[in-house]
Amino acid sequence: MGSERVRSHRPDVPGIAEVLSARFVEHAYPLHTHDTWTLLLVEDGAVHYDLDRRPHDTGRHVTLLPPHVPHDGRAATATGFRKRVLYLEPGALPTTAAGRLADAPELPDPRLTAAARDLHARLSGDPVLDADPLDVHARAAVLLDAVTAHVLRTPPSHRRDAPLARRLRTLLDEHVVDGVLLADAAARFGVSSAHLVRTFTREVGMPPHAYLTGRRVDLARRLLLTGHRPAEAAVLAGFHDQPHLTRHFRRVLGTTPGRFTG
Repeated sequence: MGSERVRSHRPDVPGIAEVLSARFVEHAYPLHTHDTWTLLLVEDGAVHYDLDRRPHDTGRHVTLLPPHVPHDGRAATATGFRKRVLYLEPGALPTTAAGRLADAPELPDPRLTAAARDLHARLSGDPVLDADPLDVHARAAVLLDAVTAHVLRTPPSHRRDAPLARRLRTLLDEHVVDGVLLADAAARFGVSSAHLVRTFTREVGMPPHAYLTGRRVDLARRLLLTGHRPAEAAVLAGFHDQPHLTRHFRRVLGTTPGRFTG
């Protein structure tokens, strides 16, 4: 049992109830249900499971198990399996998707697989990836919207809406330092979070988080030129700390804040 590992936490992200990482060799899940949607990625090995009394094996894409449907799970190979799981709030997806998923729980779309893996990594604290709330919330909203579109076979809207993008850009410009919560902005404009992110990205050419980060780098640049130390400029420009500023400053300008005016 020494090779069995489980790590889980509840993130502060709309629609996401729990983030879990696990490695199992001998453990087998008994028949059980969840009141959440189970978005599963098996990274190593494979899992054999029964869902609603029908046998399945996980593949290399996202598996999505609906709420309240009995299922079990066990390693399909002697070496076990490693998995990532995003448990989605009951209201995160339409209930009409449950019937289709009970019949065909795997979503064979590599873009969904990549997006789910990326979001899980950010929510799990991968130090290489940015975990700014605006970015993470946007990725979660877009992923949930894409999963819904895939399951219900309704492609997401590509309607142009330049005025909406301008309104969000103005809001971001007014809150460069303190930032903006995606859910608050979407409620303010009367649209879904996913639609707001897609519209802004389509009209402006970059996601809201990337735009806001660029504005913060510009502000930090001006602060450095007026004599502020890098640590001071970082906080005054809205970054968590100096390393956070340095990572983005180097990516945008090709140098560090300390060397920029040296």
